[in-house]
Amino acid sequence: MAPYDSDSSDGEESDYTVTNVLLGYTSNEAKDDTISHLGGSPSWLDPNTAPSAALARCKVCRDVMVLLLQLNGDLPEFPGHERRLYIWACRRKTCRRKEGSVRALRGIRILESPKDTKRAGDVVETKEERKQAEPVVNVGETLFGAKPSSALSSKNPFSTNATSSAFQNPFSTSSAASNNPFAAAGLPVSELAAKPAQKPTPDLPESFASALSLNNDEPNFGPPTPPEPWPQDSELPSAYPLYYLDPDYEELDMVDEVTIPTQTINLDEGGSSNNQPEDKDVYESTIDKTFQKFADRLAQNPEQVLRYEFKGQPLLYSKHDAVGKVVAGSPSKDNTKVTTSNGSGNRMPRCTNCGSGRVFEVQMTPHAIMVLERDEPGLDGMEWGTIIVGVCSTDCQQKGVSSGVGYVEEWAGVQWEELKERR
Repeated sequence: MAPYDSDSSDGEESDYTVTNVLLGYTSNEAKDDTISHLGGSPSWLDPNTAPSAALARCKVCRDVMVLLLQLNGDLPEFPGHERRLYIWACRRKTCRRKEGSVRALRGIRILESPKDTKRAGDVVETKEERKQAEPVVNVGETLFGAKPSSALSSKNPFSTNATSSAFQNPFSTSSAASNNPFAAAGLPVSELAAKPAQKPTPDLPESFASALSLNNDEPNFGPPTPPEPWPQDSELPSAYPLYYLDPDYEELDMVDEVTIPTQTINLDEGGSSNNQPEDKDVYESTIDKTFQKFADRLAQNPEQVLRYEFKGQPLLYSKHDAVGKVVAGSPSKDNTKVTTSNGSGNRMPRCTNCGSGRVFEVQMTPHAIMVLERDEPGLDGMEWGTIIVGVCSTDCQQKGVSSGVGYVEEWAGVQWEELKERR
């Protein structure tokens, strides 16, 4: 990671920058966040309300898939919403590189009175204590909209020691002022039998502060499809090892572009060099600038396993595959909002649950493969370059669920590793 020295007083300009992207690194020990993890088994927002097992089945072979990532997704944009993201992948080698072998799922529970409810296990906070708390700000705007140079130089929004409410940690559960899109504990798959949705008890703390209000005008789409029960543990594929996540903002060297040599060498038949202006054009045409940028960016923080920025711009592995053409349809620069359409154009497809546009939230990086398959025999493992997840921009609830927990499938764009040798 690029060096960081906020106390520098030599008057020289910094040779690095801090972006709005939150990187996830693996840890064997849980810190503040026990919800978010790489590998392991899923835990649900309500252990008595598991999603239908059909949502975790490979669309190719119909086997239940294994968990790659579970992420706490509580956000200031959605007050009173408990969110959780899951990314699944099929274990079968014959299903790799096929559509539907990787899927994404969003768990959602919407509370009616988020300011007066607490999560189970949290320290009880009275209304008087809340009144004495520091004034609340729009953390979503601060976290994702402000320039890193002014916002990130003094406080780490993922540190439990931070006292300012202006930077709350979307990866922690230590207090009501620092909720985490990555946090809390769950139950093993053996306790995931599907049961009817139950109305949640008032046990949720005030999540991230937000200036937005809940949209209570969503129509009732009727009763949900009866969920498919989960198989017994003995019938499930073996899970990947569990690693907790340690978040930090992305720090980059100022120079982060693909550089093309000013001179290229072209040997003629006699073996002598013949530098011509067109040689540079030929050289540039052989370089996949998108992949080179992807590789250069990850090389500056090589142990990152995920990149998180709600409504941000994913880092593409390629612009030439189907996913790249969808996401790269927007001409926007880095770390800007991904625009969406109804799926007919070069944009993420709209939410199939409510029809709203989708936005980028998180992507997994190739280092996650090395971590998850560290103890796997052989070298024939997962073959993706990145997994990009687009989520409903309105954080809609599952059709037919008026209270309790619902689950909605989201868009998982997989950019497979290119087998041909890159030049």
